[in-house]
Amino acid sequence: MKNRILGIDPGTQVVGYGVIECEGTSMRLLAADVLRAPKGAPLAERLAHISAALEAVVAKWQPQCAAVEDVFVKADPRAALAIGHGRGALLAVLGRHGLLVADYPPATIKRSVAGNGRAPKQQVARMVGTILGLGALPTPLDATDALATAITHSLKSRTQIIVKK
Repeated sequence: MKNRILGIDPGTQVVGYGVIECEGTSMRLLAADVLRAPKGAPLAERLAHISAALEAVVAKWQPQCAAVEDVFVKADPRAALAIGHGRGALLAVLGRHGLLVADYPPATIKRSVAGNGRAPKQQVARMVGTILGLGALPTPLDATDALATAITHSLKSRTQIIVKK
């Protein structure tokens, strides 16, 4: 049975998304790109823009579920709060479409795709390309981060099914 997973790398200016189709242990790329909010626009306008753009992605690709990267709080709590606003707007879209949503911390995504929870973005991107058998990597890195999130969900979901059996 084929399963479409939408992966999302949240933000308030740029949102990465990737759609993969999984069947058994195979995965293939369907789409990967970024949603861009108008530069310099107020936060509410940016959130409205990325929400509307995500609505179009969900309508076009009809995923069965979604995986979203968790907010990572490093040194700047204000940045984490802003990303949290963006994440909330995106989650509302996914909820309106009735999608089951899984959340993964950045370190879990990096570990599941690259084998190292502190892997740099370029290494994660290369591993995404290897896993999906891509000749050229999608750009920018926000798109490959989103694909890494979708791949993580596919791998984690498969593990949970095996454990439940």
